[in-house]
Amino acid sequence: MTLNNWKTVGTNVRKVDGLALATGGSLFVNDLLDEDYLFGAILTSPHAHARIISIDTSAAEALDGVYTILHHENVQRVPHTTAGQGYPEPSPYDAVMFDNKVRYVGDRVAAVAASNEEIARKALSLIKVQYEVLEPVFDPLTAISEGAPVIHDQDDAKVIIPVFYDKSRNMPAKVETSVGNVDEGFAQADVIVEDVFETHYGHHCPIEPHVTYTKLDPHGRLIITTSTQVPFHVRRIVAQVCQIPVRKIRVIKPRIGGGFGGKQEILLEDVCSMLTLRTGMPVLLNYNREEEFVSSRTRHPSRCYTKVGVKNDGTITAIRLHVLLNTGAYGSHALTVGSNAGSKVLPMYPCENIDFKMEAAYTNLPVGGAYRGYGATQAVYGLEVLIDEAARRIGMDPVEFRKKNHIKSGQGSPIFKALGEGTEGVEMTIGSCGLDKCIELGAEAIGWGHKDPPSHPSKKRGKGCAILMQGSSIPHVDMGSATLKLNDDGSFNLLMGATDLGTGSDTILSQIAAEEIGVSIDMIIPLSSDTDVTPFDVGAYASSTTYLSGMAVKKTAALIRHQILETASEMLGSPVSALDIDDGVIKGGSREITLGDVGLHSLYGENQHQIIASASHITEKSPPPFAAHFVEVEVDEDTGSVEVLHYVAAVDCGTAIHPKLAEGQTEGAVANGLSYALTEQYFFNEKGRMLNPNFGHYKIFSSSDMPKMTTILVPTYEATGPYGAKSVSEISINGALPAIANAIQDAVGVRIASGPFSPDKVLAAMAKKS
Repeated sequence: MTLNNWKTVGTNVRKVDGLALATGGSLFVNDLLDEDYLFGAILTSPHAHARIISIDTSAAEALDGVYTILHHENVQRVPHTTAGQGYPEPSPYDAVMFDNKVRYVGDRVAAVAASNEEIARKALSLIKVQYEVLEPVFDPLTAISEGAPVIHDQDDAKVIIPVFYDKSRNMPAKVETSVGNVDEGFAQADVIVEDVFETHYGHHCPIEPHVTYTKLDPHGRLIITTSTQVPFHVRRIVAQVCQIPVRKIRVIKPRIGGGFGGKQEILLEDVCSMLTLRTGMPVLLNYNREEEFVSSRTRHPSRCYTKVGVKNDGTITAIRLHVLLNTGAYGSHALTVGSNAGSKVLPMYPCENIDFKMEAAYTNLPVGGAYRGYGATQAVYGLEVLIDEAARRIGMDPVEFRKKNHIKSGQGSPIFKALGEGTEGVEMTIGSCGLDKCIELGAEAIGWGHKDPPSHPSKKRGKGCAILMQGSSIPHVDMGSATLKLNDDGSFNLLMGATDLGTGSDTILSQIAAEEIGVSIDMIIPLSSDTDVTPFDVGAYASSTTYLSGMAVKKTAALIRHQILETASEMLGSPVSALDIDDGVIKGGSREITLGDVGLHSLYGENQHQIIASASHITEKSPPPFAAHFVEVEVDEDTGSVEVLHYVAAVDCGTAIHPKLAEGQTEGAVANGLSYALTEQYFFNEKGRMLNPNFGHYKIFSSSDMPKMTTILVPTYEATGPYGAKSVSEISINGALPAIANAIQDAVGVRIASGPFSPDKVLAAMAKKS
């Protein structure tokens, strides 16, 4: 099948939930509450590192309207990870529901369920906690040094797969791999560039903070309605922590007001569930904005020592990347984010000599977790800056240098096999790669090689670029499933465990089903993410939904199409091979029938049966999407202010199933990346407390801050994906840091090795240069 005769795939159909979202339909957790419910609230630690000596809840319990209070003395201690990952998880089991030790400002101490929010907050203020304050450690290098305070000294912290874990050294994860002889490679180089690049804390800033609503159904089963990316992982981990059978839990994911990786974590569901189990009452538990900043999850800060050797002809002789990851107080996603810093970055430039090391450090600061870009964001910054610098030092245009050296179709990298997500990776060669075209079109769109005059004498203009790769699913690890059922009007129920985060996956997966069957999309009725109704899917992460879950839907649609044609063959007296489905009509010779006819016949006619099919899919590889990002900036030499004038993102995501949604994902990711590169920053006091947990002082980009934006989709065909599709959602968050850094250098001649690129930092760099 070719692009020319696709009827639904590759078109901008209306989103299946678009009208309801636009008109304010009751779609989110807070829209689905019962009339009577309790309000949950969590008491958090004021100290970065302390042991709880005693906790007195008597005054709070005596408050009228308080139903129950949870803390470490009255709940079972069950070590687990809060990371929503496939079992067995690669993250350490270093968390419990409530502990007698707190490890950062914002860590859980107790939880209350009360008749309203005012009473719940009042009850928290009445809980008396006596702490033994311990020495904190905030710097990751200090944390893994000899003599540092041990943050996880409990006996039951552990890993459940055979990976590195040394809590005595505050090291929840470590990975090392090498190819060739790096020292020899550097000895062969004519030019060596190196630096330490630091990436900072960043937050997902979903418009809807974490929120969970729990209740018991008439049969005593726990119903969890929650804003999550991973409903099936929520069910498993809540069962584990609350010590109840999985069969007693149903998880429903309604619409989500933003996730970006932050909701790939089980943060409220266990506490909210326990409050309901203790009281027998429905409970609503949500973070306010301050709690969301401090107590949810963040992007892991990092220090990346990066070194590149090149010959004068542009050949790369060696690459060294050593990553120190600050995972905060718990090791959620530390191993996998750190591994991705290598696996999603180093294969870009095939090289005979590569050295990679990643160490993750516990500190007494907020916890790192999954965030769009997932490790690639941290590592690609330094590598792309040094690639730019190396090209300039040998007198080669940075664009031409990248075109000469980037990975191409048919090439592989030993890094693919060396670095997986908790286990060894998968050997892989590149199938589709439109990166050359991305570079060509992106350079043309930005006007590479030409500079317009600045808008003021105090300002200088510059242009920069970066090339990127990511992945599509976690091969040999994650699985997705789908079910399709034919109704008697010719419509189909599409049941999917895949989780729509607002990305439009319900629409895209419906397009795939419609195309494969041969019907219009309005005949597909999608239902996703209800663990009682929909088949299993790992959830929305690792850029897997279109590529992984899409293939499960395509396989399911092929199966049900065959069943339909078998029944139609009986009805028409024609062989299956002579039949076809076109726009819901089955044609065979001179006769034709509709899918509604087949549905009625199968349910009420001869050989009555339900036409229904299910299929699962697990991926064998993780084909990278590719992108080339270009940016034009204007730097004010008097103030240090950096203004982005034009941003170009040229992306190869294979076939764009829904081009407008692919463009939206790209532009949203770019906005994310610009905000992180220029304005977002956590500020802490000397005791580890965040000083700016609000949108008044934690600046994120809005639409009014965005520059001129050019998005270019470069079509390729990935043979292993549904209709040639690869992922698109994560990759474009990674370009802003390196591209802007390179543009600043082009404008004012300074390299900046840490974000964000605030005016004071740019001024300091220019002063140091002069």
